[in-house]
Amino acid sequence: MIEVHDLVKRYGATTAVDGLSFTVKPGRVTGFLGPNGAGKSTTMRMIIGLDRPTAGLALINGKRYREHKAPLCVAGALLEARSIHRGRSARTHLLGLARTHGLPDGRVGEVLEEAGIANVARRRAGTFSLGMGQRLGIAAALLGDPAVVILDEPVNGLDPDGVLWVRTLIRELAADGRTVLVSSHLMSEMAVTADHLVIVGGGRLLADTTVDELIGRVAPASVTVRTPEAVRLRSSLLSHGATVSSSEAGELSVAGLDAPDIGALAAAAGIVLHELTPRRASLEQAYMELTR
Repeated sequence: MIEVHDLVKRYGATTAVDGLSFTVKPGRVTGFLGPNGAGKSTTMRMIIGLDRPTAGLALINGKRYREHKAPLCVAGALLEARSIHRGRSARTHLLGLARTHGLPDGRVGEVLEEAGIANVARRRAGTFSLGMGQRLGIAAALLGDPAVVILDEPVNGLDPDGVLWVRTLIRELAADGRTVLVSSHLMSEMAVTADHLVIVGGGRLLADTTVDELIGRVAPASVTVRTPEAVRLRSSLLSHGATVSSSEAGELSVAGLDAPDIGALAAAAGIVLHELTPRRASLEQAYMELTR
């Protein structure tokens, strides 16, 4: 579990993180979202002890990261894929990390295979593409078989196969009961991957909620209705408390009533329907509405 309590980080007169509090629970994927400069990366760096908070506290499984005897076996993180010695091979890079924690050399081979880069394990990391560098960074994060995994923009630079691999990996980690915190600017990925969302803006918490709750609260669902008797149906819908708008003749956008209720009203009035389609706002629409 990750616990963030009243976290503050100031750089001179600039406040990057401002009184931030949230909890990332095990067994689910928590998406960490916010515009550029919102304080996401700074918060992640403070969680794993790379930056010292100005105030507040960040705990992993009840302790500061540096207080754990074998931190790589407690929390693995990918914050910057390029933060490696460019002259070392992928295997040598991971061996160096493994030996700091007494992990067997065989574990290096396992994570190289899991990350799909075993065939380039002896190539210098400096020759890697961005996507391959991401895979190496994820391999490093998994090296200690940690209970907590923190990934900052893990699909950046990956091809479609790589994106699918990361999506599947993240879901499997959570299904194993691990605590998973993932930041991303790709709302489409978060919509199919995240169980919970923590959204920040200006270093402050904007939302701590599920995907469905956020969409329902910020961008309510609607129903698109097509009918040759739009005027009559509109009148009936309004009388039952619905909100109705129209962008073209014969088409209505209805909020406040669900599709079965609209269909029942039309049937009772003898109104023919050509279309009755529920519309759910996307996570991207809800996110933009919340953060603007």
